[in-house]
Amino acid sequence: MRPIWHQREDRVQAHILVCFLAFVLWKSLEMWQQRAGLGNSPRTILEELARIQSHDIVLPTVTHRQVRLRCVTQPDPAQAALLDRLGIVLPRRMRIAESNAQPLAATA
Repeated sequence: MRPIWHQREDRVQAHILVCFLAFVLWKSLEMWQQRAGLGNSPRTILEELARIQSHDIVLPTVTHRQVRLRCVTQPDPAQAALLDRLGIVLPRRMRIAESNAQPLAATA
């Protein structure tokens, strides 16, 4: 289980932790999928839902600040049915905290 590219003990431990967390998430998705009656192949769920994306739209304002809107693409009918079976509701637009708004001069 030891990764061959990591030489230091702390990096080996971190790699094992990340692998363990990935495994736990994989198994959790598999159990969630089984409870929804969708089989037991998390890879197909991930491949289907990977096409749903989120995009940031940044608009400058007169006061030299920016308005940032995060939008989520609309799922196709197959994705919508899958999300419905899993009990997931996608937001139409995710709100970004005001503290993230920066002056345009700082971002240029």
